[in-house]
Amino acid sequence: MKIEQAQLSANKDWSPQLPGTLGQSADLVFLFGGKKILQDQSVISDIVSTYPSAHLIGCSTAGEICNTNVYDDSLAFTAVKFEQTSIETACANIDDFANSYEAGKHLCNSIPKQGLVHVFVISDGLQVNGSELVQGLTADLPDGVTVTGGLSGDGANFEETVVVWDKQARPGSVTLIGFYGEKLKIGYGSLGGWDPFGTERLITRSNGNILYELDGQSALALYKEYLGEHAEGLPATGLLFPLTVRMPEDSTSVVRTILSVDESENSMTFAGDVPEGAYAKLMKANFSRLVDGAMGAAQTSYQAIGSASPELAILVSCVGRKMVLKQRVEEEVEAVREVLGDSTILTGFYSYGEISPFTPSAKCELHNQTMTITTLSEH
Repeated sequence: MKIEQAQLSANKDWSPQLPGTLGQSADLVFLFGGKKILQDQSVISDIVSTYPSAHLIGCSTAGEICNTNVYDDSLAFTAVKFEQTSIETACANIDDFANSYEAGKHLCNSIPKQGLVHVFVISDGLQVNGSELVQGLTADLPDGVTVTGGLSGDGANFEETVVVWDKQARPGSVTLIGFYGEKLKIGYGSLGGWDPFGTERLITRSNGNILYELDGQSALALYKEYLGEHAEGLPATGLLFPLTVRMPEDSTSVVRTILSVDESENSMTFAGDVPEGAYAKLMKANFSRLVDGAMGAAQTSYQAIGSASPELAILVSCVGRKMVLKQRVEEEVEAVREVLGDSTILTGFYSYGEISPFTPSAKCELHNQTMTITTLSEH
């Protein structure tokens, strides 16, 4: 595997300057950037002319990761030439399907299953039900093949996200990459670092990822009561206080964050399902545990490929973590570097949701407020 990176600043300065050395031989280019830069067709055209044979895959973000640096409103791109791996890509518009499950199922059935070893997915971050999407993506996968990825972001604006596929930035879309080849080793891990607090409450009224009532009371009113002065900044400030959601029969839980608030309906829309009959509890940040969570995710992904430094690591971390860590946000990326080693190329983005199993033995789910890491190596 051969890899090269560059970063385009908000002022449109490349570092290092294009073109690189891979050129025509590159198979894949990851593009993670601010929405305005991705919608600038001249920027996309420059990358296409530099890597004319490569698939371009990426999305708008709430922050870009390049090496151990975190940027805003820039473009981080990573070009990859595989030695013994082939790829297939597909894209779908969410509006073409009845729900997110059907979109996910269609996408995974759009690529060949023979020889498939892994799927990496990047989705619209606002119009999709992430839980349904994951269920559709995994419905017809061969045994042993799993999915990782994330939901695109739009900073703290929550207005519109875009996904890059086929040399164009597209709103309302989901794209995926299928990886094929016995020589490719894939690792993944996902951990959080948030502490639950307050009373565990029963979800008494919801519809998919839309929450109306907790313990028979308005969930939005309760949320605003907990947030106090932060309530005026919803939905962005809701990222500081996510919900942990647990089914009665389960000992483990998933974390959900708010995507939007509807005052007229007195409801909140979350990135994934908040089912009736489940129990929900508010969470708050623990700074040191957030960094420890990033390190733990790196250790899990590292061990999954035989405890050898991977060649490439794709980091998808939640925008809520970035809001808490603030100017120290790079500490969680540096914690990943400490585990994976100096030879690993790091790329990724801050997201509205993360897709991964918690560990290699767990089922794939949508998460919020985690650091999710996918490692690739052809060693």
